[in-house]
Amino acid sequence: MKEFIESIARQLVDHPDSVNVTEVEGEKTTVYELRVYSDDLGKVIGRKGQTAKAIRTLIAAVSAKKGKRALLEILE
Repeated sequence: MKEFIESIARQLVDHPDSVNVTEVEGEKTTVYELRVYSDDLGKVIGRKGQTAKAIRTLIAAVSAKKGKRALLEILE
């Protein structure tokens, strides 16, 4: 999943080398911290948060099939 998030984020930003995803796995929940260059933050979030919402929906759907819950935090 970490590679999936990195792949999506790298396609959206101007500085793909600055994309970093950290995975913190718990018993029932996995938290993914997506870090991007500060100028690229708006591109990952999108207008009115629509891009971030779409990414979170994909992650939640894939994780639900695995019986887990996933959260995505977008940081600069």
